[in-house]
Amino acid sequence: MRFLLIVAFLFYSNFINAQVNLKKLKSASNLGQKLISSSNLSQSEAAKGLKEALTIGAKNAAKKASKIGGFNDNKLIKIPFPKDAEKMKKILINYGMQSQIDKFEYLLNQAAEEASALSLDIFINAVKKMTIDDAITILKGEDNAATNYLKKRTVKKLTVDFKPIIKSSIETVGLTNSWNILTARYNAIPMTKDIPSNLEDYVTYMAIEGLFVLIEQEESNIRNNPKARVTAILQRVFK
Repeated sequence: MRFLLIVAFLFYSNFINAQVNLKKLKSASNLGQKLISSSNLSQSEAAKGLKEALTIGAKNAAKKASKIGGFNDNKLIKIPFPKDAEKMKKILINYGMQSQIDKFEYLLNQAAEEASALSLDIFINAVKKMTIDDAITILKGEDNAATNYLKKRTVKKLTVDFKPIIKSSIETVGLTNSWNILTARYNAIPMTKDIPSNLEDYVTYMAIEGLFVLIEQEESNIRNNPKARVTAILQRVFK
């Protein structure tokens, strides 16, 4: 009997949770539909507005990230010393190489800044491929729904396309030479294990993550700040 009561309780709890979630989904859907109908917008216009918002967001994000100090001076996206080499960092600091560590970390972020200037076309092409149905669903979502969509649909391709840009940036700022100096000094210390590290993969991943952080900020700003809606279509869609 006790077992049956427990089963009944669990069933009832799951039923209540399902009802609550269903109400939330209906509420979000109704909100999005109300947004479109109250503005006398067609679905294609709403989709156009969302694409424009993402395009502007990507442009602003790329501009912020690619300026001097775009990564280095922004605590939200600044790229840290590789986690798999933290032990090496601590040991080298103890050996008086703090300035070399600082230089490496600066160049790490400078490489991401150099590459970010060339990221815009990649994002724009991804936005162009968004369907109307995708756009309407995103418009009904949270403040970062468009960013999450863009990230989910593009991060793999972005990684492939972005890596050659990162490789060029690494060579331009001299990051590899700085890393080789650190690893050579570390590997010469007795009883240490050689540190392998693929800087291209690391900087590529962290640079893309940083760009999405900035794009998410831009999306939220457009959704919530009327002054950020700098075109007529944005003003109509995001009332």
